[in-house]
Amino acid sequence: MNTMNGKKYMIIDGLPVAIEGEKNILSLVRKAGIELPTLCYYSELSTFGACRMCVVEGKNGDIMASCSTPPRSGMEIKTNTPRLRKYRKMILELMLADHCRDCTTCEINFNCDLQDFACKFGLKDVRFEPYSIWDNKDYSSPAIIRNPNKCILCGDCVRMCSEIQNVGAIDFAYRGSKMEVTTAFNMPLAETNCVNCGQCRAVCPTGAITIKLDTEELWEDLNDKDIIVEAQIAPAVRVALGDEFGLPLGTNVMGKIVSVLKRMGFDRVYDTATGADLTVIEEGKELINKIKRGDRLPLFTSCCPAWFRYAEIKHPELKDQISSCKSPMEMMGAVLKEKARLSETGRKPKKTKVVAIMPCTAKKYEIKRDDLKVDGQQSVDYSITTVELAKMIRESGINFEKVLPEAVDMPMGIASGAGVIFGVTGGVTEAVIRYIMGDDAKGHLADISFTGVRGFDGLKEVVVPYKDTELRIAIVSGLRNAENLIRKLEAGEIHYDFVEVMACEGGCIAGAGQPYALGGAKQERSQGMYEADRMSSVKLSAENPVTDSIYSELLTGDKAHHLLHYK
Repeated sequence: MNTMNGKKYMIIDGLPVAIEGEKNILSLVRKAGIELPTLCYYSELSTFGACRMCVVEGKNGDIMASCSTPPRSGMEIKTNTPRLRKYRKMILELMLADHCRDCTTCEINFNCDLQDFACKFGLKDVRFEPYSIWDNKDYSSPAIIRNPNKCILCGDCVRMCSEIQNVGAIDFAYRGSKMEVTTAFNMPLAETNCVNCGQCRAVCPTGAITIKLDTEELWEDLNDKDIIVEAQIAPAVRVALGDEFGLPLGTNVMGKIVSVLKRMGFDRVYDTATGADLTVIEEGKELINKIKRGDRLPLFTSCCPAWFRYAEIKHPELKDQISSCKSPMEMMGAVLKEKARLSETGRKPKKTKVVAIMPCTAKKYEIKRDDLKVDGQQSVDYSITTVELAKMIRESGINFEKVLPEAVDMPMGIASGAGVIFGVTGGVTEAVIRYIMGDDAKGHLADISFTGVRGFDGLKEVVVPYKDTELRIAIVSGLRNAENLIRKLEAGEIHYDFVEVMACEGGCIAGAGQPYALGGAKQERSQGMYEADRMSSVKLSAENPVTDSIYSELLTGDKAHHLLHYK
């Protein structure tokens, strides 16, 4: 009998499990509450079936990869037989024989899937001769480090780079035992079309791709009495850092972050959402002016550095349609540096350094761009990721769970709810809509939130009223989705007035500098963002009293354009 109560089902470890549209046996096994090991499977990516750890045994003794085998009604499988356990241990041994096993000094020690499986399966010895370690690490990228010695050829990074991001900076090369994941012609990653999004790092199950750390130099500056160190915290960081310390997903830990940063030696701590309010005002004005002048539309957002780099490489024709506004991080950095300059007194003024705590690896690239410098100087001296901050907290010995929250420093500590929601896809658009609508937005905040700007669809379309006309807006996350939209625009199939682009699917909450979020945690983090907006007394960027004072005191004359725009 192949049906039960009108439903198709298959037998997993002796128990019937209904088939309800699952595309593979692995999904069905997980639905049954069994976590099969896998090193190469993500539902968001195509099925590759490289690692073979997820194999199951059929009724007739046949072995099959559950990730690449579709379920059939009446099928019977077992997931944990002596044969399968022996098989999986053999796979792990072979992987470890061809793997650099310096686990104690590995950047992802205790957070490595290969290490975790070796422990779970009780692997104590590797019978095979170890491989020779090559001196071929790639440190060229400002965002990530590639170490082929730790690559297990799972292909996760290759598929992410190609299928989701449409970049293709890395791929498989050579055959047989010489096969490796590398760049074209083995070029340094920095010389390829890599956009520094770091999503390859987000899916890597080993230490083959890791975040390039900037913490050692930062510790030195924190201990230098002649340097004032100011921090700014991106909106998405506050709902993700708690994951590293066992707090419920999406918990807003902004107050705790401020507290630990102060204890670590930071002199002042601010909210990057204040910079986001500046971005909303400047970008909103830019859009309105382009509409008035009849300029070519749409206006593309510019706050995502990975998208900015992607457009430079693949679509230089869009140069004049990308907003001239700097990102919230860069705007905040420029304002803080200008404030420090104006307040300098004495013969030996202390040097001010700005540290941005970001969910994004591409921000490490962004701070070094020449066109974002002010008078030849970086506005942000360090960009560290959420994961790096967690490492620093652990290194300091501070008990994050027990630390009491503190408020951000004033006067740069006030941000609107519109600035906070920048951290999730659609947040920039929602903030700009609030700005354009002005006073009319106050009574329609709930309506605005339900226009289609929220949610995780790769492409969202919104139509909003503006004076006597309507504005057509698109929201895309994931560079493949952005590419598809651009092709339709160029073909004349669609028209938009404003387009928000985020390189990472879901927005900054799923940035590669965050604790692992692919396929999980996005919903909880977005809810944390929107809850922070709901609790904010200021909903519109233009009504933030801090931005008023910034414009009147620091951004007089042409300083607003000089400091807040890159062209």
